[in-house]
Amino acid sequence: MRKRFEKTGQSKKKENQMSNKVVYFARDLLEKGEDFVIARVAETKGSTPRKSGALMLMRSDGTFSGTVGGGRIEAETEKLCREVYKTKKKSRIYHFELNSKEKNSLDMGCGGNADIIIEYIDAGDPASFLEDYKISDIAYIFGAGHVGLALEPVLRHINFSTVVIDDREDYANRERFPEATDVRTIKSFEHSFDDITCDVNSYIIIVTRGHMGDYEVLRDALKQKPAYIGMMGSREKNSTIRNMLKEKDGFTDAEIDQVYAPIGENIYAETPEEIAVSIAAELIRVRTGHGSR
Repeated sequence: MRKRFEKTGQSKKKENQMSNKVVYFARDLLEKGEDFVIARVAETKGSTPRKSGALMLMRSDGTFSGTVGGGRIEAETEKLCREVYKTKKKSRIYHFELNSKEKNSLDMGCGGNADIIIEYIDAGDPASFLEDYKISDIAYIFGAGHVGLALEPVLRHINFSTVVIDDREDYANRERFPEATDVRTIKSFEHSFDDITCDVNSYIIIVTRGHMGDYEVLRDALKQKPAYIGMMGSREKNSTIRNMLKEKDGFTDAEIDQVYAPIGENIYAETPEEIAVSIAAELIRVRTGHGSR
């Protein structure tokens, strides 16, 4: 385990990353009071260049961010977005046949079809957009000590839902983490994931108080499929845990190479608050699709 157990270990899908980027960009526009039009792939069947959830946004100056697939479907969607910006229609579904056989179909070789919702968003009334396009990234913070306490509000302020988990009730409680999405006290870290199923929007941060706690959480984290796994600790401790994972649990080097360890950007952080900033910076980099060190 060097600065990240060697390799990138990117597991978050590129499409999710791009869609989240569009949502963050849209939120910035709303804060500036700028209207826009957003197109979302609502449903697909068969082979299509983009799947459900892909987003494209058009600004008032006619520039675009994101993609719904490229080629003819992109060109047609761009044209419709311009029309919607003029009419200010709130929402409409457009159906696209991506083949050359059906009448009125787009001459594309994909062979499938896609439904795209195109909607005008009024910056003066953004409530429905903010509700429909919530960022679903969840940060699971294993360890409610000094680093966990400093980290939770930082991640919350950069739009992560935060779940704090510890085996000590004196540490994992609402008095210490009043605004966290969830705070959980578990019997031991050996059962860290009994009630958790991770996906490509999940980030696992391991900052427990001890060697065995880190090992137990990491062992089960490697059985999940999150966007990110990071563990705090010295290179010596991380090397020891790596050997345990290989010898006791049968994990391969390739599987262990998914983990960012030691955790955080190399900014020579020392205090819990500085370490929290370094971890948050690393999560931002991974979330935006730049996970390689």
